[in-house]
Amino acid sequence: MDFASELYHRMEDLNVWEKTIVVERNGYLTEYDSVERSLYYVVSGSLKVCMQDAGEEHIVRFGYTGDFITALDSFISGRPSAFFIQAIKKTEVKLISRSACLSFIMRDPTNRQLWQDILEQLVLQQLEREKDLLTSSPKDRYQRILQRSPELFHRIPHKHIASYLKMAPETLSRLKKS
Repeated sequence: MDFASELYHRMEDLNVWEKTIVVERNGYLTEYDSVERSLYYVVSGSLKVCMQDAGEEHIVRFGYTGDFITALDSFISGRPSAFFIQAIKKTEVKLISRSACLSFIMRDPTNRQLWQDILEQLVLQQLEREKDLLTSSPKDRYQRILQRSPELFHRIPHKHIASYLKMAPETLSRLKKS
């Protein structure tokens, strides 16, 4: 079951979205060190969730059409985020405030279960990615992301995928050719 799609349809049916916004290419949906007060659903376009370290950008996640996205660390804790979300290309998102989202989730046991299922999937995906980054060669990381998310290569520029996989764009290009 596609938990995110099911939750989205339930949210659509009840018309809980507060507004729709467009983020231009390279624009920011959320800023570093800000408190995240919304959950977003990507209607079209693509985004990257990043952090900065010594001036270097580290991509930790992507969001594209059909995905929920937020600075989850801040959305959960209410504290400033270590991440920012930037549009890779012009992106349209629907927005629901954190408080309205939590009310919607708590309103119905099915909503709560879908939310829990989405969070569990996210944790498992992040653990899989950490394992890949710590133990796999660049070739293995490329193969695994190709198996897990082949659509990524159709939606996200290769320079961003290379950054996400912690390799040089030239390395990714060589791996794609082999």
